[in-house]
Amino acid sequence: MRLLVFFLSISLWASAEKPNILFCMADDWGWPHAGAYGDEGVKTPNFDRLAKEGMLFHHTYVSSPSCTPSRNAVITGKYHWQLGPGANLWSTLPVEHESFVHLLADSSYVIGQNRPKTWGPGKIESWEKHHGGHPAGSTYKDLSEFFDKTEAPDKNFFFWLATSDPHRGYKKDSGVKSGIDPAKVHLFDHYPDALTVRKDVADYYFEVQHWDALVGSALKLLEEKDLLENTIVIMTGDHGMPFPRCKGNLYDSGARVPFVFRWAKGVKAGLENRDFVSFADVAPTLLELCGVPVPKAMTGKSFVNLLLSEQSGAIDKVERPFAIFGRERHTPAQEKPNMGGYPSRAIRTKDFLYIRNYRPELWPMGVGNGNTNKPGQWYSDCDAGPTKDYIIDNKEKDPQAKRAYELCFAKRPAQELYHLVKDPDQTNNLAKDPEYAAVLEQLDKKMQKALIEKFDPRAKDPLYGGFDVHPYFGGYGGKRKAKK
Repeated sequence: MRLLVFFLSISLWASAEKPNILFCMADDWGWPHAGAYGDEGVKTPNFDRLAKEGMLFHHTYVSSPSCTPSRNAVITGKYHWQLGPGANLWSTLPVEHESFVHLLADSSYVIGQNRPKTWGPGKIESWEKHHGGHPAGSTYKDLSEFFDKTEAPDKNFFFWLATSDPHRGYKKDSGVKSGIDPAKVHLFDHYPDALTVRKDVADYYFEVQHWDALVGSALKLLEEKDLLENTIVIMTGDHGMPFPRCKGNLYDSGARVPFVFRWAKGVKAGLENRDFVSFADVAPTLLELCGVPVPKAMTGKSFVNLLLSEQSGAIDKVERPFAIFGRERHTPAQEKPNMGGYPSRAIRTKDFLYIRNYRPELWPMGVGNGNTNKPGQWYSDCDAGPTKDYIIDNKEKDPQAKRAYELCFAKRPAQELYHLVKDPDQTNNLAKDPEYAAVLEQLDKKMQKALIEKFDPRAKDPLYGGFDVHPYFGGYGGKRKAKK
C-alpha cells in the first residue's frame, strides 16, 4: 500500500505544478458544528462545499485543546509537550522549533497571514529576523491585500486565513435574532436542557456562520483569479467551543475538530476519511505535498497516503488506529501560589477514550472561590458566559445543572474511561468498572508507549514540573460578572 502511494505521489508531483495553500483556522470552533457533520442547527455552506469537493475528516484531534499549544503543534509538526513553554497558553514559541511556513518560504513560496491569531496568543521572542518576525510570515489585512502587495498570484503561496470567531464574547441573543432556532442546536449530554444554554449555543453558531462566510469570500477570490483548482484549502478550528467541558478538556467536545481538505488537482472529491489524524501531522503532510524535505525533528506523521486514496472510511488502520493528545497549563487557575496547570493525557480509539489526570487533587477548570492567583478569578480555565453561569447558579436547585456541574467543574479521578459506542458524549466513567479493567490497562500501556515515542517528559515522570515554571503573559479569564 505505501509503495503504491509513493509511486502515485511521485507521478502526481511530476505531472502537476506545486500547489498553493490556503489554511483557514477558526478560533474556538469545535466538532461537530458544521452541516457536513449532520448538525442541523448551524449553516456552514462553504465548509459543506469543501467537504463535497474534497475530503472530509471525521477524526482530527488537536495536540492540546488550548489556543497557543494547538497552533504551535500545527506550525512545528510536533506535539505540544515537545515545545517547552510552547505547551502552554499565553506562552512563547522558542525559535529553534522550525515553522513549516518558513520552510515553505525557503523553498520559494510567498507566505502571509491576516492577523496575529494565526499564532498565539503569546509573546514572540527572537523571531525578528525570520520571515516577517512571525511564525506564519508578514501580516496583511486579508487575502486580497496579500495578492495586491506580493507576488503571490504569480508564484506559489501559503496564506493563513485566521479569525477571532467564534471566540467569546458574543452579543446576547445574536443567534436567535439572526434566525437560528435554539431547539435545533446540538446540545452535548453534559449540559442541562435549558433555554439559556440553547440560546448561548445559538450565539456561538452565529459566530461560526460569520466565520464560514469569511472562508466563502476567500474561495470566491481564488475562483476569480483562477487559482482555486491548484490551491490546497484546509478549513478547521483550533479546539472545541468556549463552553464548559469543551475548550480546555480532552473529551471529543474539546479535542476533536472539524477538518476538511480540498485540492482539486490532487484529492478525489466527496470522500470521507475516518482515520485518526493529529494537528502535529499537518506540517509534514503539507511539506511533502509541496516537495519540501520534512525535518527529522517533526514527530507528526504525514497523511499523504490518506489524501491519495480513492476510498472513504479508515484507510490506514495499521498506522492510524488512535490519536494521542494532552493538556498542560491553560491559565494559572489553581489556588495561590500554584501557577501550574491541570496536566492530563488521553488516547482516543474507535471505541474508547482513556484519560489520565496526573494531578487529580487539583481543579480541572480552576478554583471557584478562595485563594486565587488574581482577584476575581472564578473557574478561570472555562470562558465566562451564560452557560457557565447557569450551571453554577442552579446546581443546588436543578438536578440537570447539578449533574452538569459535576461533569464540568468538579474534581476528576486519576483515570477516566469512556465506551464511545454506548456513551458517545463521554459522561459515564467506566475506569473503576471491573468489566473494563483489561481495556483500561491495555489503553494505558498503549498510550504510555506512544508518549515515549513522541518524547513526552511525563511519560517518564508523571509529576514533571517543567511546564509550570514558564512565564504566563496573558490575563486571567473566567471572571464572574457582577449580578444586577
